[in-house]
Amino acid sequence: MRPVAIPASLMRGGTSKGLFFLAEDLPADRATRDAVLLAAMGSPDVREIDGVGGAHPLTSKVAVVRRSTRDEADVDYLFLQVWPDRAEVSDRQNCGNMLAAVGPFALEEGLIEADGERTRVRIFMENTQSVAVATIETPGGEVTYDGDARIDGVPGSHAPVPIEFLDVAGSSCGALLPTGHASDVIDGVRVTCIDNGMPVVCVRAADLGVDGHEEPLELEANADLVRRVESLRLAAGHLMNLGDVTSSTIPKMSLLSSGRHGGQLDTRTFIPHRVHEAIGVFGAVSVATACLIEGSVAHDIAGGPVETGTHDVVVEHPSGYFTVTLDVVADESGARIDRVSLLRTARLLMRGDVMVPRRVWESQ
Repeated sequence: MRPVAIPASLMRGGTSKGLFFLAEDLPADRATRDAVLLAAMGSPDVREIDGVGGAHPLTSKVAVVRRSTRDEADVDYLFLQVWPDRAEVSDRQNCGNMLAAVGPFALEEGLIEADGERTRVRIFMENTQSVAVATIETPGGEVTYDGDARIDGVPGSHAPVPIEFLDVAGSSCGALLPTGHASDVIDGVRVTCIDNGMPVVCVRAADLGVDGHEEPLELEANADLVRRVESLRLAAGHLMNLGDVTSSTIPKMSLLSSGRHGGQLDTRTFIPHRVHEAIGVFGAVSVATACLIEGSVAHDIAGGPVETGTHDVVVEHPSGYFTVTLDVVADESGARIDRVSLLRTARLLMRGDVMVPRRVWESQ
């Protein structure tokens, strides 16, 4: 029996990689759609050997894109995390790395037209019901992926994809500081719970018995640390209005320490049980924002006054650093983040059809 061919593009967005689909090419029924995506990726299997998944959460991702009917957006983007080790497709979080490739994909597929040498693409992020604006290099009316922009975690240089985020504070938890406090104590450990596009729990690495500069594999192999981080995450989920997060990918746990290469701080991020080789876009945004909130765990490490103006916060991670630019208004009541922007890159790797066994539909 011939497999079903579904049009798709394999793209890198930031430090992530996955399949991009037009919404119309996937089943409308969620259960069938998820079964199709699991089969396409080869999940559940830690190697994803019978699919195109990359055997790691960062390379087993899916973006579903459609032309938007909203006045404030050009396209809608739904991010789906396909887990290599279990038959699960999750839409509970956003992905700012895959977001970097949404604009190029939309242009390649004719969802929008190029507008001069650079094209601004307004993207409605379905997962968090918020808008981002990506600027894509389109010389001669075509997307280019070649350029001089470099981001840590990706070899070589590529065309820049600057992204501006509009109103992402509290997008998952309902408030920038979902507990109402700059810091809380969970199981004797001081933490900062924050959501500026991604729910994150900031904790000083030293408070968990590590220095925060270890390689990801070393941290993953520390069974006592992994158990303690997960215990904190489960407790924080309730405090952050997320409920029972046992089977969820959020909140992310970010272990913080002093920066060693000029950054305000260094990070090691659990996603939630593996340790990120870099840091997610929205995770970086939330950590950078915490650096500008007096009384937070992050600000204690980053230090410095919080003043009105534009601040570049450099967040270090295992493969380099990530710079987040924030426009801040500070007054007697604290700091308000008016705008967040950052730089990513993207590349089209392959396009054609992903082949899905016909029995997937028959089993639903």
